Amino acid sequence: MTQTLGPVMLDLEGTRLSADERKLLLRPEVGGVILFARNLEDAQQVRGLCDAIRRLRPQLLLAIDQEGGRVQRMRHGVTRLPSMGRIGRDYQTSPEVTLRLCLDTGWLLGMEMAACGLDLTFAPVLDVDAGISSVIGDRSFSSDPVAVTALAGAFVSGLHEAGMAAVGKHFPGHGGVAADSHLELPIDERSLDTLRRHDLIPFTELATRLDGVMPAHVVYPAFDARPAGFSTSWLGMLRESLGFKGTIFSDDLGMVGAGFAGTPGERAQAALNAGCDMVLVCNDRAAALEVLDACQGRSIRPASRLRYGRARPELDSLGALGRWRRVHARLEAMASD
Repeated sequence: MTQTLGPVMLDLEGTRLSADERKLLLRPEVGGVILFARNLEDAQQVRGLCDAIRRLRPQLLLAIDQEGGRVQRMRHGVTRLPSMGRIGRDYQTSPEVTLRLCLDTGWLLGMEMAACGLDLTFAPVLDVDAGISSVIGDRSFSSDPVAVTALAGAFVSGLHEAGMAAVGKHFPGHGGVAADSHLELPIDERSLDTLRRHDLIPFTELATRLDGVMPAHVVYPAFDARPAGFSTSWLGMLRESLGFKGTIFSDDLGMVGAGFAGTPGERAQAALNAGCDMVLVCNDRAAALEVLDACQGRSIRPASRLRYGRARPELDSLGALGRWRRVHARLEAMASD
C-alpha cells in the first residue's frame, strides 16, 4: 500500500533529536523535516541525524536550504558554493562553459546532499533579479529571464543526474519587489502581461521538469489580492496552464508575509486550501504545534518524486570521483572571488 505523508514540514531545535522531538515526529500530520544551521555541525553529523530520523520514521522527507552564496546552511564537510549570480555572471561571454558548470554544480550539490542523508534542497531559485531585491539579489542566476531559464535548466539536469529532486522558487517571481517577505508583505504592482513576459518565463519553461515549487509570499494585485502561496488563482495557473505535476511547498508560514492569512493554524489551512501540498513552519515550536493540530486528518499525495530513491553515496567516497574533485575545486575558487 502506498504510504501517504502528513502536510507539515517542521524544524528541529538542535543537532540531536530530543525525546520530545521523537514523539513530535511520530505525529501523522508531520511529513517532513527541514534542517537549519543550528542543526548542523558537519556533514558526518548531518548524516547521523538524518539516519536517526529515518530509523524513527523512514517515510519523512528531509530537506535543507542549500543554494550557495548567502544561503548555504551547511558549511563544513561539503563544497563551499558561490552564489548562482556569480556563476551566471559569465553566461553572456562563455555560455557553453557556464551551462556546463551549472549542470556540474547541480550534480555536485545533489551528490553531497544525498551523501548527507537528505532528500532535497530547496533549489534552484528561478527568480529574475531586477536589481532592487536585497533578499533575492545574487541568489538569482541573472537579470535576464531567458538566461535564468537556461542556467536553472542545466542546474535541474545536474540535480536529476545525481538523483536529487529540484524545487523551483519563488513562484511567480520574487525578484521584482524591494520588500523582504520575511519582514513584510511585498506588493508587486506590475501587470500580468509584464509578469508573463519576464518573471514567469523560467517557471513556464521549466514547470514540467520540476519536482517541487515554492510560491512567494508576495501579492500581485493585477491578478489576485492574495499572496501567491494562498491564491487558488496562482496555484491553479501553475497546475493547469503551466502543467506542473509535482509538490507545492508553502514558504515558511512564520514569515511576516504570511500574516495575511491569520494565525499559524489559519495560515496552514489557507495555504492547503489554495493548493499547497505541504506547509513549512519554522523557528517557532508553538506555531508548529498549532499547525499540526489544525492539519489533523489531512495528508498529501505520494511524494515519491521527492524522496531520494538511489543508493546513497558515502561522503568519504566522493573525493575518489574525478568529476567531483574538478567541480569542487572550481566552485571553491569561485566562492573565494
